[in-house]
Amino acid sequence: MQRLLIDMDDVMADTGQKIINTVNDACNSSYTKEILITNPKAKEEYQEKYLTQKHKLWDKGFFRDIPLMLDAQEVIKNLYGKYEIFIVSAATEFPNSMSEKLEWLEDYFPYIGWSHTVFCGHKWMIRADYIIDDHEKNLINFTGTGLLFDAPHNKHITDFQRVNSWKEVEKLLM
Repeated sequence: MQRLLIDMDDVMADTGQKIINTVNDACNSSYTKEILITNPKAKEEYQEKYLTQKHKLWDKGFFRDIPLMLDAQEVIKNLYGKYEIFIVSAATEFPNSMSEKLEWLEDYFPYIGWSHTVFCGHKWMIRADYIIDDHEKNLINFTGTGLLFDAPHNKHITDFQRVNSWKEVEKLLM
């Protein structure tokens, strides 16, 4: 059975949206992903506000209620029968997030379990056939096939095969 690594933030969980919501709530603003992608001036303004709120990513509870990415639950369930799935996350950067991410996974993906969840700084060190991630740094040294999950922060990256949605992942891997 082939092994598939799946990142959590901005792949399974819509962490980018949670961050935008946090900035909007704290700064009385109304940014959206679409505005940040299409309006460079708004993106610059948002970035300044984000830097004043970034510390909240270390707050207890931040990672517990992040919304699911569209179709992630259904597609990952379908992939589970065909691949040995490991969830990989750089949760060690945010120590409070580790227990929250395990609880989140138990809520939405209970069949995967803690034994197939890896918290690490360098995901490339785990051997697998595929990795789905939103950050180039996790694909560069990976020896299998890296799939770049589309996100506002990675639109400029062209070196990897991009997947724009979970339905696209399903078509490609099923």
